[in-house]
Amino acid sequence: MAIHLTKESKVLVQGMTGGEGMKHTRRMLAAGTNVVGGVNPRKAGRTVDFDVPRSPNGPGGTPTAVPVYGSVAEGMRATGADVTVVFVPPASAKAAVVEAADAGIGLAVVITEGIPVHDSVAFTAYAREKGTRVIGPNCPGLITPGQSNAGIIPADITKPGRIGLVSKSGTLTYQLMYELRDVGFSTCVGIGGDPVVGTTHIDCLAAFEDDPDTDLIVLIGEIGGDAEERAAAYIREHVTKPVVGYIAGFTAPEGRTMGHAGAIVSGSSGTAQAKKEALEAAGVRVGSTPTETAKLVLALLEDRQRAL
Repeated sequence: MAIHLTKESKVLVQGMTGGEGMKHTRRMLAAGTNVVGGVNPRKAGRTVDFDVPRSPNGPGGTPTAVPVYGSVAEGMRATGADVTVVFVPPASAKAAVVEAADAGIGLAVVITEGIPVHDSVAFTAYAREKGTRVIGPNCPGLITPGQSNAGIIPADITKPGRIGLVSKSGTLTYQLMYELRDVGFSTCVGIGGDPVVGTTHIDCLAAFEDDPDTDLIVLIGEIGGDAEERAAAYIREHVTKPVVGYIAGFTAPEGRTMGHAGAIVSGSSGTAQAKKEALEAAGVRVGSTPTETAKLVLALLEDRQRAL
């Protein structure tokens, strides 16, 4: 089991023929992702040949030809695709997501950073109305290790397991995956750190709670906003599985924008300490560093094993 992405997922890549799209499509293929097509109206009808390297956690090692379609709808009709990964410039991102939502795709993973907030507000709301889940923008995507990888997360730093991970930070997603590589993950979701995102901590907490093959959840947050406080309230009322958290930004000075555009601190609002206290009040164990967070996870898993 996994959330949102499995080995059966059929993936389109909007912007596949660009530099970043080409590079990461090759990496997704190497991880075993079923990339069924690219989307570029100016290059429709062509086929792109990828010399896919072999990955420790995916088949790879064979040349792969991927067709290019003129639209998401055309690609879905031809392939049955149910996921799209968006590698397009910021100015084109809104149109790309709207196109995907109009086509009825189930999941749109928006990697693009630097999208104007008003565009993100518009396309996340539009996609929600159409029944399309958006992950991102400005995110690394998501990976179900050993099954599928939609985005830019390195596929060779961890293995399949029973930990679910949801994170605002791409870099910290990778670090926790590596720290806990010997245990492994069901799914890792990088939701992005912009002020407006299509999928929240709470959305992923609910999905992991319902996933029978996820035993423990890791939540990574950042200073700014109140997403982690709202997640804490949700955990208190709805999550029965153990949750371990980490909040980036304990040393951030007040009033500064740190890293992501959403990480803005004003007074005590949005501080790492306030978020830590809210999570701990909901029963979440919160690490002071990524390494300490990983140790908390391992200790909880050992306690659970002894109790069985």
